[in-house]
Amino acid sequence: MFLGVPYAAPPVGAARFAAPRPHDPWEGVLDATEWGPTAPQAPRRLGALEMTAYFGSGWVRGPDYLTVNVWTPRTTRPGAPVMVFVHGGGFVAGSNRSSLYDGSRFARDGVVLVTVNYRLGVPGFLDLPGAPRNRGLLDVLQALRWVRENIAAFGGDPGNVTLFGQSAGATITGAVVADPASEGLLRRAVVQSGNGRGAFTPEQAARVTAGAAVKLGVAPHAEAFAGITDDRLVEVVPGLSGIDLRTATAGDPLMGLSPFSVVLDRQPADAVAGGQGANVDLLIGTNADEGNLYLAPFGTLSTSTTADVEAAAALFRPDPARYVASLCRSRPGATAGELRSALLAEALFVAGSRDLADAHAAHPGSRTFRYEFAWRSPALGGELGAAHTVELPFVFDVTDQPGLLGADALLGIGTPPAGLAARTHAAWIAFAKTGEPGWAAYERGDGPLMRIAEEWETVQGQRPEPGPSAG
Repeated sequence: MFLGVPYAAPPVGAARFAAPRPHDPWEGVLDATEWGPTAPQAPRRLGALEMTAYFGSGWVRGPDYLTVNVWTPRTTRPGAPVMVFVHGGGFVAGSNRSSLYDGSRFARDGVVLVTVNYRLGVPGFLDLPGAPRNRGLLDVLQALRWVRENIAAFGGDPGNVTLFGQSAGATITGAVVADPASEGLLRRAVVQSGNGRGAFTPEQAARVTAGAAVKLGVAPHAEAFAGITDDRLVEVVPGLSGIDLRTATAGDPLMGLSPFSVVLDRQPADAVAGGQGANVDLLIGTNADEGNLYLAPFGTLSTSTTADVEAAAALFRPDPARYVASLCRSRPGATAGELRSALLAEALFVAGSRDLADAHAAHPGSRTFRYEFAWRSPALGGELGAAHTVELPFVFDVTDQPGLLGADALLGIGTPPAGLAARTHAAWIAFAKTGEPGWAAYERGDGPLMRIAEEWETVQGQRPEPGPSAG
């Protein structure tokens, strides 16, 4: 393990709003035996669900937080496949020192695993005149350049790099694939519960910038923001979540859950449809009950009403009443909470992932693979189910971590199915090594798709969702 290795200069002062630059050399031997600091962020909780393993310990102060952690097999010869992980956390929280992202099982299985810190919140994603756009995404690209230049010294093959991420990290991963600047930096990508249509338009981002400037009492420009302390920039974030991001041409892709995302003129799915990233092997999927994470921990899965479903639909669709009617017909007998969860899943993850998969699979010679993770966690009295993030302990093969087990923990009471973590982890390893996870490639619009649970099942496509002309 090599911990807290800098891949870029510390983002302090005005540099918080600049593109990342290489770190200055150090003299002697760098101590890489201690966890490094993390990006400025507020404490993060999700109602009754214990998520410390996911969010980590929060803000660990220190200027040198643009770092990577590296787990590597015991070898001095380069040639091992490399996997680079981008954490989630709504673009405002999380770090590479969260216990869930222990890379030891990857190294055990012959992979060099790299986990990345990147700028969050205002420094990372507020769209500021006078500053480059998407600084958190630029950090990930800089980390990939660091990997290309240095990973051979850790036993890795710089020509066989798989970028993978979950949630916000998955949306960033999709945006990296769709960015011409990523050419030559990665061979494969895994998008776990991301959104190929999750980018804010510049118009939407400008609303957040204006709101932040008003709350801070400064001009909406990088020069003015450079004088604001990190503490104040963190404090202002919760007050930005109520901004209405719906425009004449776009709904809120994050359904009000975060005031930040990548900001693009063209959605990643559209850029990939145009040919960008067609030569990058893609593994992409979602969880069967994604939306439960945003309801069950707050007691609203069982108490949601039809009005709640309609209010959620209004954030997502220009025809909310028609959409809800179609959703009801597609799920006869579903409760309002189940409909609301399904709607959140479709808006936040499923639709955008499906579009990104279709865009990628449309190109001759591209290799696209899809999955749905369907094992249901018994946490929160059985309400959590196959919610957002539940697949992560299986991918990292760490289902034995104490912080993940318990009535209010991610995996619930009891022992997860024997072999499920090993098999899921092995599929991700196989994809990184060979470009094939162990099931047939996806064909646009009609599967096949691997449904991952106690029993693995190949299915053709998924339940059709109500489309724009449904009803």
